[in-house]
Amino acid sequence: MVTMAPSLSFQPVIERIAEELEQRPGRGRAADYIPALAALDPRRFGMAVAELDGTVYGVGEWRQPFSTQSITKVFTLALDLAREGDELWEHVGREPSGNPFNSLVQLEYENGIPRNPFINAGALVVTDRLHTRTGDAAGTLLDFLRTESGNPGLSFDQEVAASEAAHGDRNAALGHFMASYGNIGNPVPVLLDQYFRQCSVEASCADLALATGVLARHGVRADGSRLLTRSQAKQVNAVMLTCGTYDAAGDFAYRVGLPGKSGVGGGIIAVVPGRCTLCVWSPGLDERGNSVAGVAALDRFTTLTGLSVF
Repeated sequence: MVTMAPSLSFQPVIERIAEELEQRPGRGRAADYIPALAALDPRRFGMAVAELDGTVYGVGEWRQPFSTQSITKVFTLALDLAREGDELWEHVGREPSGNPFNSLVQLEYENGIPRNPFINAGALVVTDRLHTRTGDAAGTLLDFLRTESGNPGLSFDQEVAASEAAHGDRNAALGHFMASYGNIGNPVPVLLDQYFRQCSVEASCADLALATGVLARHGVRADGSRLLTRSQAKQVNAVMLTCGTYDAAGDFAYRVGLPGKSGVGGGIIAVVPGRCTLCVWSPGLDERGNSVAGVAALDRFTTLTGLSVF
């Protein structure tokens, strides 16, 4: 059950958090295995909070677009789950992996079924299935993000997509391996193009906080139409809580206490069901691929506001 503080004003809270973080040494390192991201200053910071009615509060570089990377896996999951329902879970699991996000290890002894939708193998399966249903998984995702954020200017970063494709041998191996088990329906090169474009979407903290609102509203989109059932929205939030921050999901739940999803671009989205959504961005990552300042900011947010699912 969410503990809700009465008459809470988010702007002073996030301004205090930004001031506290400014005094902290050590912000981690930007992702260096994607050359297009390696040059980012790890001390950059932005944070946004969006209420259910679309009111947004922000601090720092909260309107600065950044590379969303794995954050988009949440929206692709929601879009496919809305179309095919529980059949999806026959092709991808809902358990933490305990292995690196791009690992091949478990696929061999689990017959090509990835542990969850947020490791790379699982995200490839979800993208593949969405692509089969729409003919353009990445385009469907982009249209959704533009609509929910109210920002028609959102787009793919072609430089980042090309950079990932040039260094995408491990993802290609995952795709071909799962295809050998019959768990990929589209040609692997087509799937990889969709996947790399999906991960290259540029959006700001404000954009992503607004787009994530569908999960705080229990499956209802910004225009009042329903994308997911309440049960499906619960499923997505649950998988975010247990699997959304790579191998640090347990620590994230312990410190932050919210469903969240990180990306190696330095962003993290988080959901307070029935109340608000958040997005934090700071490019400096810890050894498990999560934004150092982002996790610290969300930790302080739930501590200061009392808003948590626990």
